[in-house]
Amino acid sequence: MSGPGTPSSPLPADDPTGLWSFAVQLRRMNSEFNRIAQEFAHAQGLHPTDMQALIAILDADADADGHGGAPGEPMTPGRLRRQLNLTSGAVTACLDRLERAGHIRRVRAADDRRVVHLEYAEQSRSLAREYFRPLAHGTDTARGRFTPGELAVIMRFLKEMNRELVLLRQPAG
Repeated sequence: MSGPGTPSSPLPADDPTGLWSFAVQLRRMNSEFNRIAQEFAHAQGLHPTDMQALIAILDADADADGHGGAPGEPMTPGRLRRQLNLTSGAVTACLDRLERAGHIRRVRAADDRRVVHLEYAEQSRSLAREYFRPLAHGTDTARGRFTPGELAVIMRFLKEMNRELVLLRQPAG
């Protein structure tokens, strides 16, 4: 049985578009992304959770994929807690570390002073931009090897994959 939401049957490992091949390539890419992020975190004296929080805050503007925010909606401590699956105390400790190190700012919402928005500090954004420039260059180089139509399909796959990953985090019921 197949259809939307039903995984295709596993294909042999030698099938270049089979489930096994996708799993291997996605794990390899994820491992490399994690290695690069961990090196940045280490260079900045950050805990891995701090790095995850920074990425979530940076990506909040483009977040329309089910992490609890609409495009352009600022990150809040509560939203960050849900996204990273942390306790309130762990999020507070993480944000305290990031704020002390100058990576983020806590800003009260103009329309409701009880609401706190998390902003990626410009100096930290510039530092990250410089550090990750080789990754951006490599990504652009790889993108240049595909046609616009192929890139559209790749983007569609990545969005669907992210949507499926978010669904895995949600409780059944």
